[in-house]
Amino acid sequence: MAVRRVVPNIQSEAAQESREFYGLLGFEEVMNHGWIMTLASPSSPAAQISVMSGAKTAPIAPDMSVEVDDVDAAYAVMQERGAEIVYPLQDEEWGVRRFFVRDPNGRVVNVLGHR
Repeated sequence: MAVRRVVPNIQSEAAQESREFYGLLGFEEVMNHGWIMTLASPSSPAAQISVMSGAKTAPIAPDMSVEVDDVDAAYAVMQERGAEIVYPLQDEEWGVRRFFVRDPNGRVVNVLGHR
């Protein structure tokens, strides 16, 4: 299993202000679903920040997202190791397959793969 990217998720109701602030550092909007917006560096597209008002389908908003090349394998490993699954593996309408797991620090990690 390989990690493709890691994205911090900032919970905020100030999407426009965040877009402007991170724009000062060179980030540009690459995705906006209304409840989550992702900003990326044009020179290094995997360098990203997401700003979200909440989680559309999950009971909790994640602190970070980790995109992997095999989300099913990641889910199996987490289950085998007894990790706390906060949101079970499923396909989302916006084209990702994902689950949430709690890390040892109490942070919620969105583990995903694009379909």
